[in-house]
Amino acid sequence: MDGYWKEIQLLRSQKPKLIEILSADPDFVLQHADARRLLSRHAYQHVKSCRIPSEKVTELLDHVIQRGPEAAKELLELFKDNDLQETFPRLDFINKLKINTQSSSRLKFAHKPQKKENKHLRYQIEKQLMCVARTIGKSWRAIGREVLGISSVKLEQIEEDHNLHVERVFAMLRYWRNSQREKATPTQLHSLLSQGEWMLPPESIDFLLKTD
Repeated sequence: MDGYWKEIQLLRSQKPKLIEILSADPDFVLQHADARRLLSRHAYQHVKSCRIPSEKVTELLDHVIQRGPEAAKELLELFKDNDLQETFPRLDFINKLKINTQSSSRLKFAHKPQKKENKHLRYQIEKQLMCVARTIGKSWRAIGREVLGISSVKLEQIEEDHNLHVERVFAMLRYWRNSQREKATPTQLHSLLSQGEWMLPPESIDFLLKTD
């Protein structure tokens, strides 16, 4: 399992069990999640408006998953909080899942030279994404939805989390890369941004063809 996305995979795999447990008092969970700023204002109001407990928990989990690995990790940490553990004793299984995940993560990344190489590669990729971000203008949300396949909920969250335009576009591109993983090659990004209504000028993104 990819180390960066293990928290999201955990949440997805345990959703049925979490929905069953947390539906006993979904508002309690929602208020704690809001206290940790795990939801945007829009998402919070949407989840709060749900009348059916299981639906409220489902929407909460889905919104956190949409925000990405950091939010998912924070939610898993929340489930280990004493208040949550006392209110929902059956959440104790989360502690065992996290221990196993951390153990496997240490084994996976024990080889130091490989870790250093991955860090350098990540830096180069993020430099490329920032260059692309600087070429995308006010239509960035449309590109995110229609070209990169990112949900409106996630785009709204990105807009709330970042004040500067270029930071929003960069966050969108980085989210696309992380969600697509091995499919998110420079060539693929170039292809997506070179066709249709939202295509970018070739001279602004052709450098991607030289880095694959």
